[in-house]
Amino acid sequence: MFQGQSDIGAAVVPGSADYDTNTKQYTINSAGYNIWYSRDEFRYLWKKMSGDVSLAADVTFPDPNGYGDRKAVLVIRQSLDDDSREAMIGEHGVGMIHLAWRPDKGAMMKDAQFRFGGTLAGVKAKRIGIEKRGDSIAIFVSFDGEPMHQLSPPVTLHFDEPFYVGIGFCSHLPATSDRAVLSNVVLQNSVGNMQ
Repeated sequence: MFQGQSDIGAAVVPGSADYDTNTKQYTINSAGYNIWYSRDEFRYLWKKMSGDVSLAADVTFPDPNGYGDRKAVLVIRQSLDDDSREAMIGEHGVGMIHLAWRPDKGAMMKDAQFRFGGTLAGVKAKRIGIEKRGDSIAIFVSFDGEPMHQLSPPVTLHFDEPFYVGIGFCSHLPATSDRAVLSNVVLQNSVGNMQ
């Protein structure tokens, strides 16, 4: 469902991604220091889109001993530049979920004033999602297979059309590759029916 894939940022170890048609799973291999601060390093599978969009996926990390801050993301970006304006829902290796955004090119990343889930809370999400409705960006979650529901108040962020929408992964270690599996990915050019 994606048009391309790219290493965002200066990859020390090039990333890769594959899609298994039988299991309907994307496996993303990537190193990268982070998706944070004023620039990012991660492997990104993307599609250029316009208008309202929603994107959802199940996330798993095959290696149980991977770095706890590694993160799989569903992300909307203005460009493929490493310091692009963006909004994302990130799921960390320990299970923590957060909404984060870079309001302008080169700006520092901001995140919601709460962080939810993870091993400390004893809760991990089954499914995560992000929705762009006009300039409103919201994140969604399903904990136990219940219908997706909005997790936090939306943030306001404008994207010029077309923009990039997709999935990505970062090991949180600049020179060490890890992998994430994103399955049952649903990308829609509409909102109000997060699946």
